Amino acid sequence: MRIRKRNWTKQELEQAEFYIDTPQQNKGKWKSVFKIEKPIHLELGCGKGQFIAKLAFQNPNINFIGVDLIDTMLGFAKRNIEEVYKQENKKIDNVIITRYNIEQILNMMDKQDEIERIYINFCNPWPRGKHHKKRLTHPKQLELYKTFLKKGGEIHFKTDDDNLFLDSITYFEKAGYEVFWKTYDLHSENIEENILTEHENMFLKQGIKIKALKAKNI
Repeated sequence: MRIRKRNWTKQELEQAEFYIDTPQQNKGKWKSVFKIEKPIHLELGCGKGQFIAKLAFQNPNINFIGVDLIDTMLGFAKRNIEEVYKQENKKIDNVIITRYNIEQILNMMDKQDEIERIYINFCNPWPRGKHHKKRLTHPKQLELYKTFLKKGGEIHFKTDDDNLFLDSITYFEKAGYEVFWKTYDLHSENIEENILTEHENMFLKQGIKIKALKAKNI
């Protein structure tokens, strides 16, 4: 998604205590970055942060990291996180957002970080065959995630794109993950804990079915 740059983004992010500008400095040390050590969940491509804001607020017993490459997206994520926590007058102490290229994720994550769950929501489907390696669910990327995803750790994936979903099922199996749950119509399942993303709302209004899966690092 293309988004117009906002002049306020850089200053607001720099002033936010839960934004980190140089995540590579925390490689192997993410447990100590949070004030209280808890299991860590990671969202790759957090966008405007609506998903991670609600998820982190609803799960105070877990620490969350949201990664995106676009400053403006992270600026909106910062504001959305603040808004959700402000409504209940709660301090933001279990979520961090950071700017980084996910294709180079091993420069900021290591096996010592022991991530317990990864969320990938509505990533770029890169439909042209020669671009498939850029997909966040491509085997090349899935192998990288194994470096810091705990054994038994999970990846939760949602998409509107049929081809990406079908290919991703194969990708996970090829990379040695166990796909233990999948659906071709998430909202027919009536899953109460599902948190809608901005894209999810948009696609639902268009009548597009949401595909989802959960895979385990075995």
